[in-house]
Amino acid sequence: MVLIIDTTTKHIGKRIAEELLRSGKNAAGFEVIDTTGMHISHCVGCNYCWLKTPGVCAIQDDYEPILRKMSSADQVWLVSDTHFGFVSWQTKNIVDRIMPLVTMYLKFKDRQMRHVMRYHHQPDIGIIYTGEGDQAYLERWCQRTALNLGSRSLGVFSESSKKEAVSCML
Repeated sequence: MVLIIDTTTKHIGKRIAEELLRSGKNAAGFEVIDTTGMHISHCVGCNYCWLKTPGVCAIQDDYEPILRKMSSADQVWLVSDTHFGFVSWQTKNIVDRIMPLVTMYLKFKDRQMRHVMRYHHQPDIGIIYTGEGDQAYLERWCQRTALNLGSRSLGVFSESSKKEAVSCML
């Protein structure tokens, strides 16, 4: 399944879903989550998701259903406005709160320290952005985020190249 999480002010996730339907590539199914009106707090670094309530974030807000869907999705596409070349604070909150998907335990992999995954299945990550995003920086950040999740980066695409992003969706 493809999960599209839209934090944009223009709500372009719906247009991406329409493009996905037109492409005929929706056999795996997809869902668009528009975060408008949702309360998604930032991670406070309490480590409850690792120590006290493994796999469950201690913050009680609108994020928990999103995390459950992310853990079972094949692909997660973050649709974000950009500010100062980077994703919006709403998108950053969503990514920072992914930590319940990994454990606190560490291992070496490819000469780098990595978290041990909590679940066998990890979603691949892609970004579609609006505004003047720093493409190279966003690509590097997406790659590092995917690496930390034990998955792969699907790429970073501007809103104007959303058809290319859709071609990368299942």
